[in-house]
Amino acid sequence: MLSTEQDSRYSNLEEMSTLALLKGINNEDRVLTRAVRNCIPQIEKLVDGIVARMSRGGRVFYTGAGTSGRLGVVDASEIPPTYGVRDKFIGLIAGGDGAIRTAVEGAEDDAVQGWKDILAFGPVPEDTVIGIAASGTTPYVIGAVKEARAHGLLTGCITCNEGAPVAQEAEFPVVAVVGPEFVTGSTRMKAGTATKLILNMISTTVMIRLGHVKGSKMVDMQLTNSKLVDRGTRMIMEATGIQSYARARDLLLRHGGVRAAIESYGTSKA
Repeated sequence: MLSTEQDSRYSNLEEMSTLALLKGINNEDRVLTRAVRNCIPQIEKLVDGIVARMSRGGRVFYTGAGTSGRLGVVDASEIPPTYGVRDKFIGLIAGGDGAIRTAVEGAEDDAVQGWKDILAFGPVPEDTVIGIAASGTTPYVIGAVKEARAHGLLTGCITCNEGAPVAQEAEFPVVAVVGPEFVTGSTRMKAGTATKLILNMISTTVMIRLGHVKGSKMVDMQLTNSKLVDRGTRMIMEATGIQSYARARDLLLRHGGVRAAIESYGTSKA
């Protein structure tokens, strides 16, 4: 039996107090740091492969179903505002965008549709496909990864079961073994959290390696709200030595981004 499908270490949950339930969930979550840490060597190989390909124009496709698909869509959707990079991380979910909110019956069982969804974007060998499946048995994901590899794309996967079928198809499988869930089979819990942590590690490290961070600052972030304009203004003040908040803010808004504003200031001082 898949470890994510094994019975919870707890029983009679309906008879437990609120405090006991919360402590139980928290106790189970403690395994996540170790489980993800054990994956770092494989994550490193996958990230280095992505960086090499993305530096030549490649993209990353996340493909998944249910919670796994939603996590991929979330991670991909956060790249443009955070790093100012569009159409480089693409999240695909079985059943299409409507499945982000409402489950689409049977969509994850279609072994052909995953690759078809990727084909709509005109994949090339410089692209990467990362299949996300907590169980590691989702046909939609396995089919996409298998076809992507056959067509010369870099392939990876994120799963939470040793020996999972999707891991057999991926060139760089990332397997975070988190064990049984607090609620038996509810992989949106530990498995979902581990998946989110790994996605954070992959996309963040790729963006840093590709030059979208200076120091620890998101110099290419989009100015989509007042909080980010304020953050960008302070970043410019720190980087340039400008003392006036108003002057730094004006510079930011005039150039539309932190990096451009800093570079412009440096040029004017030269």
